Amino acid sequence: MSRSNKRSPKKRTLKNSFVKQIIEVFAHNPHTAYNYKQLSRVLGIGDKASRELVHDKMLQLEQDGVIVQQHRGKYKLREEYISDFVKTKEIEGVVDMKKTGKAYIISKESEEDIFIAANDTNRAFNGDLVKVRIFPKRGRRKLEGQITEIIERKKSQFVGVIDISKKFAFMIPDKESMPFDFFIPLDSINKAENGDKVLVSLVDWPEHSRNPFGKVIKVLGRPGNHNVEMLSIVADNDFSLSFSPRVEKEASKIKNKVEKSEIAKRRDFRDVFTCTIDPFDAKDFDDALSLRKLENGNWEVGIHIADVTHYVIPGSALDKEAYDRATSIYLVDRTIPMLPEQLSNLVCSLRPDEEKLTFSAVFDIDDKGKIHKQWFGRTVIKSDRRYTYEEVQAMIDGEEGDFKPELMTLHNLSSTLREERFRLGSINFKSEEIKFELDENGKPISATVKIQKEANHLVEDFMLLANKKVAEWVGMKKHGSKQKSKTFVYRIHDVPNQEKLQQFSEFINKLGYRISLSSRKSLVHSMNRLFEDIAGKGEERMIETISVRTMAKAVYSTQNIGHYGLSFKYYTHFTSPIRRYPDMMVHRLLQRYLDGKQEANAEEYEEYCEHTSEMEKKAAQAERESVKYKQIEFMLDKIGQEFEGKISGVSKWGLFVEITEVKSEGLVAIQGMADDYYYLDEENYRIVGRRFGNEYQLGDSIKVVVKNVDLHKRQMDLQLADMEK
Repeated sequence: MSRSNKRSPKKRTLKNSFVKQIIEVFAHNPHTAYNYKQLSRVLGIGDKASRELVHDKMLQLEQDGVIVQQHRGKYKLREEYISDFVKTKEIEGVVDMKKTGKAYIISKESEEDIFIAANDTNRAFNGDLVKVRIFPKRGRRKLEGQITEIIERKKSQFVGVIDISKKFAFMIPDKESMPFDFFIPLDSINKAENGDKVLVSLVDWPEHSRNPFGKVIKVLGRPGNHNVEMLSIVADNDFSLSFSPRVEKEASKIKNKVEKSEIAKRRDFRDVFTCTIDPFDAKDFDDALSLRKLENGNWEVGIHIADVTHYVIPGSALDKEAYDRATSIYLVDRTIPMLPEQLSNLVCSLRPDEEKLTFSAVFDIDDKGKIHKQWFGRTVIKSDRRYTYEEVQAMIDGEEGDFKPELMTLHNLSSTLREERFRLGSINFKSEEIKFELDENGKPISATVKIQKEANHLVEDFMLLANKKVAEWVGMKKHGSKQKSKTFVYRIHDVPNQEKLQQFSEFINKLGYRISLSSRKSLVHSMNRLFEDIAGKGEERMIETISVRTMAKAVYSTQNIGHYGLSFKYYTHFTSPIRRYPDMMVHRLLQRYLDGKQEANAEEYEEYCEHTSEMEKKAAQAERESVKYKQIEFMLDKIGQEFEGKISGVSKWGLFVEITEVKSEGLVAIQGMADDYYYLDEENYRIVGRRFGNEYQLGDSIKVVVKNVDLHKRQMDLQLADMEK
């Protein structure tokens, strides 16, 4: 039995040179447990008498509290003695937990991620901020370490299925990044029934317990139910499922009426042609465009944004709720709004034929896209028409429609702005959106891939212009003796990591493509050409995905470094305050500086930026999960059916194939390819048959048959169609 004696070792024991050699082996391998035979082997000791001496010394070290027994006869050095024998370094980082229980630590203090063995994670969860002791490298291929302290838990509530037995229950989490089941006492199951999907709160994780302890705080319902699964995704990504009565009450008191006294304080655009352009199913219209011809022959374009901060007062329950959520979430079937519907869909939504309060960026632009004047301030508008993207695209394609001359002018101006943006170095990243048609029970009955067209770009180009010019107005205005820019919320995008860029370049070279890394200008030009070359090909989605991962992530910060992808020196988010809290912060700061008031506190706003950036990541994760769930659900009743697909990845496990119709991915297992013995040619992204030389390469079009679909794991097994016959 292991002893828990932690008394200090006798000095004479540690002075013994042979004992020091033993301890140094443990100290340099702190994650490894040794018995006396294994330790003797490491020390180069082969004779029986010397091995017995090693055994005796290990027993003495255990008695002295220097080493502790892990398993029968196998020992590890106590943590507190490692630093006495090995120079160790401690850093802070974020846990990236794997389903096996091992983890990697991502840290700004280390150029490479630090590997953490499953028995060294010290009860940390995925996403936690932790302190890590780095082990001496000593020729290891990767940096390894041990979590010594959990600085901050990033998550305390988890979703999963409850398994109830006679004396206790366990909750099995949905996410693979949570490899530990929760122990739930029967008095903490909150009326859950066996097999229910539940939301569990972490109560404790005792040091010597294999599992964390939790309690059920909400029963979500039965797995597989559409509504239950969507709510599970929201809850598991740390978003509230509903607004509190206090928040709803505060919102209900805000009336959908603009007072004449407020109109008198604002620039009036009610008699200027104004419209909104949004998806057909949108309800929160937070941006509008106005247009009129000026006497000087130029165009006045107004970019009018819902004046949310007129209604949401700092310190109010509404404001606190909006900050906590930080963003709306767009799932396949619903929007989880940042603000209650009274505001998001009614009071602040720029609905046609209603007077609305807005915060605007107004530009005097000539036909060549040159801006001669700009103005920022609070306004009032009355939208003449609500358009869908499809309606505007039809007019761009030649059809007639309401206010077509005005829309074509906006289209021409936006095209000119876009051409100039790409000429100056913007990277033309493309994105696809999967849209599902759902039946009354939420089951997907069809799927389409929505591609951004010119109507989408029309709106995007003017929003980019407003975001850029607002950021420039604040960022380029200097004040004080140090000529420092005022505190502001920027949307920043760092330069890409050169090593990742090099790896990406080598990857596409093998597929027959090239990018130039000689300068930023040549990189941007070659990247945009690459996206044109891969359009419609099997490798398109994989290359686009990897190219995005090669780039840094865009985040919010008060420390402006510019936006690399857009090639903007100053950039912010001003145009979507109904659905993004950073835009609300930008509105408040912009008005503060328009009024000539004192600079805001930078540290305070940097904290806000970190929080909103983190919540944005979680919202994006929730949106991806909802799409993937529906992609797999769509395939549930397709077992045995044949589909067209493209090879989207190759590995030692087999071929990953993306089904063209729904963009869902499945695996053709290599052991199921019975016509030959296949091996992975990793360097050329293909698998090859040893006997007959058949090849399957990344990007190839193939036909597959659906073998099995696991909705819980979001996995699909496929079979090559020609092997079914």
